[in-house]
Amino acid sequence: MFFKTLFNVFRIEELRNKILFTLAMLMVYRIGFWIPVPGVNQEALTRFFEMQAATGSAAGKMAQYVAIFSGGSFGQSTIFGLGIMPYITASIIFQLFGTVSPALKKLKDEGASGQTKLTEWTRYVTVGLCVVQAVGWLSYITKSGLVYSQWANNPLWWVMGIATLTAGTVFLMWLGEQIDRFGIGNGVSLIIMAGILTGMPNAVITVYQGFDASDPSKMGWMGLILLLCGFVLVVAGSVLLTVAQRRIPIQQAKHSRGSRQFGGQKSYLPLRVNHGGVMPIIFASSLMIFPSVIFSFLSDRATAAGIDSGWYYTTITWLGANFQMGQFPYLVLYIVMVYFFSYFWITVQFNPEEMSKQLRDHGSFIPGLRPGPRTAEYLEAVMERITYVGAAFLAVIAVLPMAVNQGLKVDFIVTQFLGGTGLLIVVSVALDFLQRVEASLLMRNYDGFMGNTDGSSGR
Repeated sequence: MFFKTLFNVFRIEELRNKILFTLAMLMVYRIGFWIPVPGVNQEALTRFFEMQAATGSAAGKMAQYVAIFSGGSFGQSTIFGLGIMPYITASIIFQLFGTVSPALKKLKDEGASGQTKLTEWTRYVTVGLCVVQAVGWLSYITKSGLVYSQWANNPLWWVMGIATLTAGTVFLMWLGEQIDRFGIGNGVSLIIMAGILTGMPNAVITVYQGFDASDPSKMGWMGLILLLCGFVLVVAGSVLLTVAQRRIPIQQAKHSRGSRQFGGQKSYLPLRVNHGGVMPIIFASSLMIFPSVIFSFLSDRATAAGIDSGWYYTTITWLGANFQMGQFPYLVLYIVMVYFFSYFWITVQFNPEEMSKQLRDHGSFIPGLRPGPRTAEYLEAVMERITYVGAAFLAVIAVLPMAVNQGLKVDFIVTQFLGGTGLLIVVSVALDFLQRVEASLLMRNYDGFMGNTDGSSGR
């Protein structure tokens, strides 16, 4: 059945071309992933971050963590080093201001023309964020002695480096938009998923190299079994959360035309438990990068300035130590951010008043509720309750890798790729991709991957 469906996918010319175009764009992304920024000592950079990851330092964890969500890699300093994260951050900024700014709300209400203007502004902000992040990143590797000495103080190299990293992110943004237009699936999400999947073999190799049943200091059979069970549970939970729905019964009003009656059918209004998908985690993670970097920077500056006492030094040192990934204050703030963006996403994307109006215009209603404001209030209350459950699961998935890393001393790269957020992104994006392919197949009367729901055979 699976191979028959796969054969049907490539029999449809339009669907085949979309899938091949998407794969081609992802191949272009992976090729650019290995093109280095000139002037950077790549061997020294690789050794530096390998050492940082081995010692469990904040810089090593940060580089691995950013790679999960950005589609780039700080550990290689390629033209795609910044990844797609500046574009995501710019989108977050406009999503946030879109709820409070009357001008942005007006643009949204204008339809396609307003959305085009917002997209243009998002691109400009993305370029600005790229410049800021590129300057910070190049300053960091220059200070760490990872740039060849003949280039480190050359203004032309700095201009070239900033322009290269900025152009890399802009190109990734363009690739995502091309996938959205001519391919299948969400372009940005697919780029992030591709970056995660390419790192999973390293996680498997790390588990294999770290396994030794005879050495108590290494992972034994019990640890391996727990890791595999956690992997299966996270995959099952991610699938369940992605497809879980709260179905609200809908009754269609009856109306008469001559001697015949129409309507009266019963149906369901599906409300997704995890309405925001992986976006709340991506949004929260992108913003949680800043507290760690800012507090660590202030702490290092205070130490360099000879400040080793007083309330300022004590506060900055405490914040710098406790807002690193895996620390309790960091986890608490992370969970709060996941909840915030889960509710923020439904505020932006889910409009109960508009949905209630559409039900009324189509002659449908929820049994026991009057159409209009009462229906809108009910839909809003239901959505808030199921979002609470969905956000709780997302929060568990988000903090699971860091908790396992700290509590069980499992390598961070393993906890990131074989469970937790990275796996949730892969599962969610893969399901979204399959659902789009399924819809294209069913639209052309072919059986989908789930089989034909009406029991008839496809042509």
